[in-house]
Amino acid sequence: MKALITSAFALFSVATFGQQASTANALKASLDTQQNLHKHSLVKNVSFTNIGPTVMSGRVVALAVNPSDPTEFYVGYASGGVWYTQNNGTTFKPVLDTAPTQNVGDIAVDWKNHTIWVGTGEDNSSRSSYAGIGILKSTDRGKTWQHTGLFDSHHIGRILLNPDNPNEIIVGAIGHLYTPNKERGIFKSVDGGKTWQHKLYINEHTGIIDMQRAPDNPKVLYAAAWERERKAWNFDGDGAHSAIYKSSDGGDTWSKITDGNGFPKGQGVGRIGLAVFDQNTVYAIHDNQFRRKKDSKQKSSSHALTKDDFKSMSKEALLALSDKKLNTYLKSNGFQEKYRAKNVKQLVRSGAVKPADLAKYLENANALLFDTPVIGAEVYRTENGGKTWKKTHKGYIDDLFYSYGYYFGEVRVDPSDKNAIYVLGVPILKSKDGGKSFTSISKENVHADHQTLWVNPKRSGHLIDGNDGGLNISYDDGASWTKLNAPAVGQFYAVYADQQKNYKVYGGLQDNGVWVADHNAKMDKRWKQTGKNPYQSIMGGDGMQVAVDSRNPNIVFTGYQFGNYFRIDRATGQQRYIQPKHELGETPYRFNWQTPIQLSKHNEDILYLGGNKLHRSLNQGKTWETISGDLTQGGKKGNVAYGTLTSISESPFKFGVLYVGSDDGLIHLSKNGGGSWKNIATSLPQNLWVSRVIASKHKKERVYATLNGYRNDDFTPYVFVSDDFGNTWKNIGNNLPLAPINVIKEDPKNPDVLYLGTDNAAYVSLDAGASWQPFSQLPPVAVHDLVIQPKAKDLIIGTHGRSLYTTNIKALQNLNDTNASQLFPVAPVRKSSYWGNSWSRWLQPSTPEVTVVYFSTKAQTATLEVLFDDALVYSKPVNLTKGFNSVTYDVSMNKKGAKNFRKKAPKTELKKAKNGVQYLPKGSYLIRLANATQKFTVK
Repeated sequence: MKALITSAFALFSVATFGQQASTANALKASLDTQQNLHKHSLVKNVSFTNIGPTVMSGRVVALAVNPSDPTEFYVGYASGGVWYTQNNGTTFKPVLDTAPTQNVGDIAVDWKNHTIWVGTGEDNSSRSSYAGIGILKSTDRGKTWQHTGLFDSHHIGRILLNPDNPNEIIVGAIGHLYTPNKERGIFKSVDGGKTWQHKLYINEHTGIIDMQRAPDNPKVLYAAAWERERKAWNFDGDGAHSAIYKSSDGGDTWSKITDGNGFPKGQGVGRIGLAVFDQNTVYAIHDNQFRRKKDSKQKSSSHALTKDDFKSMSKEALLALSDKKLNTYLKSNGFQEKYRAKNVKQLVRSGAVKPADLAKYLENANALLFDTPVIGAEVYRTENGGKTWKKTHKGYIDDLFYSYGYYFGEVRVDPSDKNAIYVLGVPILKSKDGGKSFTSISKENVHADHQTLWVNPKRSGHLIDGNDGGLNISYDDGASWTKLNAPAVGQFYAVYADQQKNYKVYGGLQDNGVWVADHNAKMDKRWKQTGKNPYQSIMGGDGMQVAVDSRNPNIVFTGYQFGNYFRIDRATGQQRYIQPKHELGETPYRFNWQTPIQLSKHNEDILYLGGNKLHRSLNQGKTWETISGDLTQGGKKGNVAYGTLTSISESPFKFGVLYVGSDDGLIHLSKNGGGSWKNIATSLPQNLWVSRVIASKHKKERVYATLNGYRNDDFTPYVFVSDDFGNTWKNIGNNLPLAPINVIKEDPKNPDVLYLGTDNAAYVSLDAGASWQPFSQLPPVAVHDLVIQPKAKDLIIGTHGRSLYTTNIKALQNLNDTNASQLFPVAPVRKSSYWGNSWSRWLQPSTPEVTVVYFSTKAQTATLEVLFDDALVYSKPVNLTKGFNSVTYDVSMNKKGAKNFRKKAPKTELKKAKNGVQYLPKGSYLIRLANATQKFTVK
């Protein structure tokens, strides 16, 4: 099958080893490469079905609402594109699918001319905030898009249109997330985006996160500058250059207005959001990263021990604690049962454990995230155009930002009420007294994390809220909300298919937990009538990987971020927490945000889980043994868990042959069940995130590896294979355009067929990686995971922005030669009396459909023919393109065909259905297409 199909794609090869931030020019050229690949793809006609879910949604980052008709609006999802509704969110349609990206930062619409502007690249700075390609413009309501510049900005904070001049656009660009760059700050165009002028540049680490125009004076604008830098191991979301700027001349010149006049300044200034009531009255919400001052007068109402108590406690002081008090601390903080007061004191007496270890034991990534003692959310107000600022409230606004305010930072003011404001975080709060006091308006059907809000300028209390769970709308100022989750825009981290005949699909989503449904789940509104959605939630948090015991499909292993995994018995509802625990006195294990797990292919009582070390359980997580030392480079100082395992793969050929990959570029192999390990990544590009390492199902020495440089803004596609256990590697990413690689999967039947998921596409290789073909029927969305259900021969694609897609890959598996045309077997169909009939004339009749798959070596016009005993009973012309083609057939025969059929089978009764169509009776037929034939049966 390894026919040479690489020559057609040779001129598109752009993959090079750089490990540096990809340049704008290289990325522009790569878009042309991608377009050419789609044009010539052999699988461009392979169709996919979106199986949802829609009951939960994805992160909303932008809204553009028609002020004259608020039932018409656009919504931008962080990585799910732009969607349009003109019926108040009852239904939506995607309008960005013809563009090269689905990553959105902001939307602006000229409603008079229906021109849409999209700033690509999410404005948040989270782990899955994908870069964009600058500014896109559509003048035909989203049918087509043109790129209008700022390609290297990566992330757009805000787009503002001049209400008096639709050709004047002002853009606030945040800039690169992971590396410094100069295309950030404020840009202005006066010719509809043809050219841009750089109006405000602060430095290569500081961009513009928010910008608002005064409604009573379009010449007056306010902008929030944000200094931030993210690394794989650390996020620094504050800096001395974070500040508020003002322009009084329509954005041509800018001056800083937060410098010693009441607004915080210095290294602890974090993200700022703005709301402008008029040219003089402005609200700013600030993620204050300065440390809180200790209140010497404040006394704790509880005498319970805290983690901080042990950091400076002496050995003698610990031994003097009562057993009851020490046990209260140990039990309430989740110490293992073997660590109780008496044995802990004995460990301290012997010197094996120090008091500080009882604090260190709890220092995992979640604890570090929430224990940071920062001031947090604050609201400021100016009533004199920024000359002075004053905090609106006393004390702290706790439980809004926690310690990750970089993820929120939005404030809104009611255009008809100067003192009515809304601040967005966890949850959403409103104030009716100018920010002196706040009340929550989150409800039971509203996701907790809030990202954007539209306040109707003509009707107070009419709100549209965008959050991590989708959209909600309120007409009573947040007292009640309706959910608008029609689009399938889930952000999947992982997807899994179990081994049942009617198999189930599981998946973990960003901030939306883990869900499960039948693989053929229908995405419609019938569930609101029946009261049962096809998808069921089985875990909260950020949903992660899933494994299911094939011997008992009720036993599910899954969890949420940082390695918090559970064994779930879905039959009984029992859950058991199974994260491996380090020993007291040991350095705590490091767990990746997306901690990998794997059930053994040889014995499903055996479960593997990766921290910075590999752990193995022989009893499905009840107890653990650590079977490696640290398999990373040791971690780095920072506030993000790093130096962790990201991928585990066990060879199906031999128990104990294990591969693991890490986030800092190491790949280790053990051939003896963890007895010894060898780093096999020494000849690969170094210090990259190992997104996958996969042991082959077809050859025991073969292993695949994909590396990901996105966290250094390196978009090079790193894809490798080894046929000697990793001693040597071969690059198989030659014809891929620039895009980081998230996942590779090997076809379980055909060793030459491989599948690949990148940050903007899914690919298949039909020649063992010599060339790659993009699946063109999918939107250009990030693909985080792929799974193949081997019995059904289905490929399920887990996208991070457009939920789940599925297609049958039987034809791909059975392609004999890319240099020869081939008609694939046609599945039999069962005759039904419902064909063409309906019990009510008001309902559409049921109609059959058969898919005929044909691989053509060239573009051609052919005829699909159906024959019964050599008699032609149906025919229709079809246009075939080079590659795979799917032709639908409605199992009917035409008038002439029916006449021919009667000549061959005069005793068979032929009767038209109520819709006037003559369907084939039961029997054996022959389908012919382009001189190739296959049997077809109506049973």
